[in-house]
Amino acid sequence: MAMITIRVSDEEKEWLDYMAEFYGITLSELMKNYSMEQLEDEYDKQTADIAHKLWLEDDKQTVSMNNILKEFSDI
Repeated sequence: MAMITIRVSDEEKEWLDYMAEFYGITLSELMKNYSMEQLEDEYDKQTADIAHKLWLEDDKQTVSMNNILKEFSDI
């Protein structure tokens, strides 16, 4: 069996491991089945779906931009 080596940052490796676990497959299977762009798009979609579900569960309440800026001003 042939082997292909790719170099990624530590952060990318951590994220790829997370995505493999999320799909319940090995890292090798993940890399054979998905491109980075596809994975990023799927992650964004799933994040948006979760945010939308939480928004609906919270009676469509929103948070003002001023409150967001205050909450994250120390970062």
